[in-house]
Amino acid sequence: MTRNTMNTAKTITATKTTTTAPGRGGGTPAAAAGRHGAVVEFSGVTKHFGAHRALDGFDLTLHAGEFVALLGPSGSGKTTALRALAGLETADAGTILIDGVDVSTLPTSRRDMGMVFQAYSLFPHLSAGENVEFGLRMRGVAATLRRNRARDALALVGLADHYDRFAHQLSGGQQQRVALARALVTEPRVLLLDEPLSALDAKVRVALREEIRRIQTELGITTLFVTHDQDEALAVADRVAVMRDGGIEQVGTPEDLYSRPASPFIADFVGLSNQLAGVVRHGFAQVYGTKLPLVDPSQADGDVLVLVRPEDLEFSGDGMAGVVVASSFHGSLRRTRVRLTDGAVVSVQHVVRVQPATGDSVRLRFCGAPVSVEAVMVSP
Repeated sequence: MTRNTMNTAKTITATKTTTTAPGRGGGTPAAAAGRHGAVVEFSGVTKHFGAHRALDGFDLTLHAGEFVALLGPSGSGKTTALRALAGLETADAGTILIDGVDVSTLPTSRRDMGMVFQAYSLFPHLSAGENVEFGLRMRGVAATLRRNRARDALALVGLADHYDRFAHQLSGGQQQRVALARALVTEPRVLLLDEPLSALDAKVRVALREEIRRIQTELGITTLFVTHDQDEALAVADRVAVMRDGGIEQVGTPEDLYSRPASPFIADFVGLSNQLAGVVRHGFAQVYGTKLPLVDPSQADGDVLVLVRPEDLEFSGDGMAGVVVASSFHGSLRRTRVRLTDGAVVSVQHVVRVQPATGDSVRLRFCGAPVSVEAVMVSP
């Protein structure tokens, strides 16, 4: 981070109060002087759209300065939860607290939030700087001060020299940076991001998500990030809340969700998993003659589907026999699909220097990592 960027972050947060929040991996993203953030609490929030219950007793707490991602399949309630927090939807029941104050009945304009959506929504007749200034103008901030603050906000997102450019002169990534600067310039206590990267190409999306995380960490703003992209959620969030049918299936660090899924749904939804027939006996899973530890040792004995991550299989001189049916290159890794002798097809994730060809005979073995299981039929 450059000295100018550090000074810009200090300028934007100069009027805010220092707070402390738990961070990813035990860190404290809001611990530095000048950082701020609010505690956000959803409690029993319910929302219906006709007969459909979009939120079903939704409970979630965001700590001050924390970056939380809402992840889940379409229709799980992610955007509805964000819009309820923003005041764009009125909950049918439950409360939403910001720093202990119930804001459930307050209009959006009184909730002190910055919002960035998938659509850039820039005013085409205004320059980038004037777009960023817009919220300050609505608040009656003097012209000189709002121009200075807009320039600081643009510098924070890497667009210091783009103040006078119009939307048609900016790339998609630059337009979304302007939208982010516009959300930050009012110094909100909470930042809401509703799939802000989905309209961008892959390389720009990765760069901008890292930039958003950097800025959020510098400013310490409590952030709720809605995304359908699990790679984004796992890469940037302190915690991820996986939603299903209007409620939270599991909330935890990215590492917890991936390595210790609380249900077969989480194991299948977060990351990739192979499903193999097996049997549970006395706290272990037996699959293809191998005894594997369980993520949940209390699982009842019986016939199950064992969920095995592709990286927890490896090529070996012995083990399960199979034939390669496909192999694909993914940059830093390769995934190969193998049909076992009983007809089951599994994916193996491995280093790129190993390049099996379609039709090759191979053998696989388990690496011994803990596995999740899905009950099929409990044996008598």
